[in-house]
Amino acid sequence: MKDPIRNTLRNTAMLVVSLTLAACANLAPPAGERARPVVQAPEAWQTPLPHNGALGELAQWWAQFQDPLLSQLVAGAQEASPTVASARSRIAQARATLAGTQAALGPTLNTVAGASRGQQDVNMPVATSLSAGLQAQWEIDLFGGASANRDAAQERLLGAAAAWHDARVAVAAEVATQYTSLRACEAQVLQSRADARSRGETARLTALAAQAGFQAPASAALARASAAQSSSLLTQQRGQCDLAVKALAAMIAWDEPVLRQRLESGAARLPRPAQIAVQVVPAQLLAQRPDVESAAREVLATGAEITQTRAQRLPRISLGGSIGAARFSSANSNSTGSTWSIGPVTVTLPLYDGGGQNARLISAQARHTEATALYAARLRTAVREVEDALVNLQSSADRSADAQVATDGFTASFMATQARYNGGLASLFELEDARRSAVQAQSALIDLQRERVTAWIALYRALGGGWSIASTAPEDVPKP
Repeated sequence: MKDPIRNTLRNTAMLVVSLTLAACANLAPPAGERARPVVQAPEAWQTPLPHNGALGELAQWWAQFQDPLLSQLVAGAQEASPTVASARSRIAQARATLAGTQAALGPTLNTVAGASRGQQDVNMPVATSLSAGLQAQWEIDLFGGASANRDAAQERLLGAAAAWHDARVAVAAEVATQYTSLRACEAQVLQSRADARSRGETARLTALAAQAGFQAPASAALARASAAQSSSLLTQQRGQCDLAVKALAAMIAWDEPVLRQRLESGAARLPRPAQIAVQVVPAQLLAQRPDVESAAREVLATGAEITQTRAQRLPRISLGGSIGAARFSSANSNSTGSTWSIGPVTVTLPLYDGGGQNARLISAQARHTEATALYAARLRTAVREVEDALVNLQSSADRSADAQVATDGFTASFMATQARYNGGLASLFELEDARRSAVQAQSALIDLQRERVTAWIALYRALGGGWSIASTAPEDVPKP
């Protein structure tokens, strides 16, 4: 009887070993699944780069605006933003997931206690049985499935930390853009108020002249219409500024009266951002864009999930053990002692699951393909956003001199026409035409200044806001 049993055990062991070796041969992932993705970036920018400044200044860029209120608004918005809060929460979730995957690599230990009282047999007296002990269970990570699961969780934690930085940069840029628009709106209000005051005075003088017979009634009507139109535009501009204040108050979670009080000191003064140096090689964006880094981490995480899914199709070995103490007492006897055991060693070999494991592998591979495509798209988007910001900077710089010349020229023309009108040498139609040209030129100059500041803010965001791979430390992120 011993030989058949021995042969059966030997054959079973050889089968398990052969299947294990075959599984090991097929476990190695294809090249690229667990590697950092590489995407070809353009060799150089297609737009002229701004000069001066330094890349390191991006981290404290807001302090260089010489506008302390803007720095406070950015900090307040980052504290109040639900986007930043969600990103911080995802870090906490990823950190907990990582802790769970690390725990899965080690054994589990449980405390077991039991008590019973009764008559186990008709010939036995009533007895009491007490027991307590520890039970351990450990599934050996023979093929690296649990390690791959841990690696995927680690990559997602790093990706979540990068996404938190990206959310903070995005919120800062959004608040700064809104703040710049508000200041430009206030500047437009000042310009509109001066224009309305001038048109109102012209309408008053023209009405007096018409009553004295020195001006035609049509001229008085034109002056009144021009004054009314200017007043309407002023009211509209004030309404737009009110809306901008309310939007900014919602972003930073400040009470509107408090915000309005803080805004009074720098009214109508647009921020003056410092210039930013841009690296010549676009591929260097990989080292300063947190969203690109987050996408790359997702590629690595999905690659690790493929390894984990493959390992689930292979044999699993688990080891158990226990140690404890027991007490048995009855009317006739009392006994105490300790118990222990090592084992059983369990080998589980998946044979058939209706295609479930294969479906999970296909799903993991599809997620990896999707993550790789999203990473490539994210990098292309990063390059395009920098290019767009550079184009807007170059365009606004090229137009600045002409816009200033146009404003100065139309303003001088209006002043001369007004002097001629006051002397009776120009008609009201000439005056209003000159005024309209001057107003449009001044409004266009304010819009151009706003556009240039906004382009610098867009470039700040496109360059990653001073973030770098070295700064991706999840433990440095404030916990929710």
